[in-house]
Amino acid sequence: MTYSVMLPWQTAEWEHLMAYVQQDRMPHALLVYGQQGLGKQYLVQRFAHFLLCLAPDKKNAACGHCPSCLLMQAHTHPDFYFLAPIEPSEIISIEQIRVLLQGLSLTSHFNLYRVIIVNQAHTMNTNAANAFLKYLEEPVERTLIVLITDQYTRLPATIISRCQKLPVMVPANKQSVSWLHLQKSEATVGDIQTCLSLANNAPYTALTYLTDNTLSLRNACYKEWLAVAKQQQHPIIVAEQWIKLTNVTIVAWMVSWVIDITKFHFTITPQHLFNPDLNNSLQAFAKQLELKELIMFYDLLLISQQRMVTQINNQSIYEEILIAWLNLNSAKKHDS
Repeated sequence: MTYSVMLPWQTAEWEHLMAYVQQDRMPHALLVYGQQGLGKQYLVQRFAHFLLCLAPDKKNAACGHCPSCLLMQAHTHPDFYFLAPIEPSEIISIEQIRVLLQGLSLTSHFNLYRVIIVNQAHTMNTNAANAFLKYLEEPVERTLIVLITDQYTRLPATIISRCQKLPVMVPANKQSVSWLHLQKSEATVGDIQTCLSLANNAPYTALTYLTDNTLSLRNACYKEWLAVAKQQQHPIIVAEQWIKLTNVTIVAWMVSWVIDITKFHFTITPQHLFNPDLNNSLQAFAKQLELKELIMFYDLLLISQQRMVTQINNQSIYEEILIAWLNLNSAKKHDS
């Protein structure tokens, strides 16, 4: 991949990066942040390719065929370093930082820039962050360090303070829809809009939802959630089914459903919902459930989101949520 095409919603961010080059004021360290799914890594990779290219074109893009570009495409460029969490630990370790620093002790091969990208920089453990901080405190000429994160607040303040910041903004809905339609021409506008809503308007996340079976899984989970409310499914059985699903964010989906129900209490139109395709069903819940009780259930969901990443058994979390959801709906039926 040459990263020659600019993502349509990143014009302002790209111009900001180009200003560093044109004004000869390249920062030592740059922090690129924003929610997941906005193409932050693509933006940074494109900039790295441009900086390391021996003959960039008039549109400020890497040429794609010079020796440096060919090395970048082969992932063997000696002046480019890329760090990311190692699975299954999902952290950037002190060992990775040590290997990086050893490589940086050598001189540049092409006498241009050296570029270090640290993706998901917030996953550096304490020792790794401390070692990396020491390097940040001793700037090296013509070396650019780029930290990418979607969890800005998890980075140590000492690291943040040594970086210039570049936020990547959420694109306008029209831009996202047009781009997604180019990527998935067979997708309906309705599915694109639904996936964008589920992805909090992040195009890359929405593209993932359009490509895999996320949308169908979400619809199936909603039907089961609805069945629990109607006492047609037992909470324990549904929890057992949900625990078998991996790499899905069912609690986050439930949070969005409850937010949308709450919005209907304030006569919000379907266009402003997270789940516009479910508006009739969600509106029916708004007519049945008291706002105070709904907010208490919402609080349980937020707590459960935090607990899902702990050592607590996730099935027991699902059971607690679904039993509370059943009780919430059963109590209302009993009152009526």
